[in-house]
Amino acid sequence: MSQPAKKAFASQADLEAKKVSFTKLSDNAYAYTAEGDPNTGVIIGDDAVMVIDTQATPVMAQDVIRRIREVTDKPIKFVVLSHYHAVRVLGASGYKPEHIIASRDTYDLIVERGEQDKASEIGRFPRLFQSVESVPPGLTWPTMTFQGKMSIWLGKLEVQLIQLGRGHTKGDTVAWLPQQKILFSGDLVEFDATPYAGDAYFQEWPKTLDNIAAMEPVALVPGRGAALNTPAEVAQGLKGTRDFIVDLHAAVADSARAGKDLGTVYKEAYEKLKPKYGHWVIFDHCMPFDVSRAYDEATRHPDPRVWTAERDVEMWKSLEG
Repeated sequence: MSQPAKKAFASQADLEAKKVSFTKLSDNAYAYTAEGDPNTGVIIGDDAVMVIDTQATPVMAQDVIRRIREVTDKPIKFVVLSHYHAVRVLGASGYKPEHIIASRDTYDLIVERGEQDKASEIGRFPRLFQSVESVPPGLTWPTMTFQGKMSIWLGKLEVQLIQLGRGHTKGDTVAWLPQQKILFSGDLVEFDATPYAGDAYFQEWPKTLDNIAAMEPVALVPGRGAALNTPAEVAQGLKGTRDFIVDLHAAVADSARAGKDLGTVYKEAYEKLKPKYGHWVIFDHCMPFDVSRAYDEATRHPDPRVWTAERDVEMWKSLEG
């Protein structure tokens, strides 16, 4: 009897290019999306442009800049990092911004684990790091940090940068246009794409999503997936993300409390979640990392452990053979 084919590590076998969309949400807000690849948000103010999440390399950032230049010639002065993951930050230098802004918690995560995350992510998903040689040596460092909330004024247009709670990471930041009720969520919200939860706080994430819902956005740019253009679509994106986090945490916590080992917990959680979520982008990529983190949180690690390239491979071999 033939053995089932082993899954390639993480997303190394994902080589298919995705179609890019540049969606206008208002005269000030745009979404750069690519069929489940990481999104970039664009805010065009009276006198400057702000970019939220950068793409993974400076070369990839050039395509975002090309789209921006189709609609405005205003200078790109601000880059906002919704969190610290390499795929979100390593393209920052391509915009030549005056300021790179992040929460203080995100800055601290870059200090603590930025180098390890960079090596880990490039190994997991090489397609997302096109022309990786264009990334400058070292890490992407914020030039400005905040705690809780700050406002940036692009002329008369106010952009609020807010920490609404921990979820995808401890440093998650959303960008909010209060005058238009448009929100850029980073990876706190995904749409038809599997949330990556390897650095997550499972028990806090649903409350953070409730805090987003309480703002009543009329449009939302998720971390992955299509831009959400109506309150109904926003509600759908919030519910899908929340359901996945709650379902996965419940499946893992119940099995962990029963004393089952990680390998058994992973197999059971995968089988429980696949019928409902298996069609989402990067489901197979995320599940080993997500279950490992949920198992840690349910047992002995309230805060996420550092992922290294070595730990990635060791975990994948133990769970996927």
